[in-house]
Amino acid sequence: MINSEAFTERLQNIMEFYNESAAAFADKIGVQRSSISHILSGRNKPSLDFILKILAAYPDVELYWLLNGKGSFPATPSAEDIPKHKIPKQETVKDTTTSKLVSEMATNKSIERIVVFYSDGSFKNYENHI
Repeated sequence: MINSEAFTERLQNIMEFYNESAAAFADKIGVQRSSISHILSGRNKPSLDFILKILAAYPDVELYWLLNGKGSFPATPSAEDIPKHKIPKQETVKDTTTSKLVSEMATNKSIERIVVFYSDGSFKNYENHI
């Protein structure tokens, strides 16, 4: 059975993530605004149809997370979904070794091992165990 209080928190998380009011959320999933109000207040429990409409409108919401809180939200965060101030800065390494490696991968060769050397003298070894 679904925990209505926890479901309400997850529903609010979705609306906050997409920066939508309850009215905008209701419009997007195609339900009456009062339905959202009643679920958020704890008066009503969500129907299966209500849950399916959320999943259809928001592909980043996982069913298991929405119902049980297990898993993650958003399911597959992309750069567009993450506010600019929360995206970590990434360094781009431009060298011919990377492009050569990519072109070699395109020739149906498999990677056996990758070794990453760090500036402090340590290294990390990754092996492909096929």
